[in-house]
Amino acid sequence: MRTTSSREVYRNPWTRVREDEIELPDGSTSVYGVVERPDFALVLPADRDGFWLVEQYRHPIGRRSWEFPQGTWSHGADGSPEALARAELAEETGLRAGRLDHLGRLDLAPGLMTQRFDVWLAEDLTPGPTAREASEADMRTAHVPETELRGMIAAGRFTDAPSLAAYSLLLLAG
Repeated sequence: MRTTSSREVYRNPWTRVREDEIELPDGSTSVYGVVERPDFALVLPADRDGFWLVEQYRHPIGRRSWEFPQGTWSHGADGSPEALARAELAEETGLRAGRLDHLGRLDLAPGLMTQRFDVWLAEDLTPGPTAREASEADMRTAHVPETELRGMIAAGRFTDAPSLAAYSLLLLAG
């Protein structure tokens, strides 16, 4: 498959959508829509046989969602993946990690978008102030024992796919 042309069809400060004309191996042509978003960090803050989770309203799905802390740099900011993980953890939970271990790098939705994310395990946590953005004003933080997290997953109350993928990486790391 090769791209023969590409054009931007939408842009805002966080998202760019392009339409690619592609040629398939058999010579036929097609159109492919691609969403471009900046990479993000997802942090599993482990503490006392459980994890710190955040819950916030997610407009695209029209409901609140429990998740591990995650996010990308604010428009115009930049830094290393580890610095982003530390910043997101502090911003959303107020926690600072004494130790941060990289568990892996995953593709969010490779059939649709370019966005990837790094997964980090945060330990040796100390509390501090949050620095939430205006869009996160309704965010709640809670410590959830791992047994309760597993129950939330089984009951369909913890459905954020990146968080579930990150938890899977942690289980595989053993």
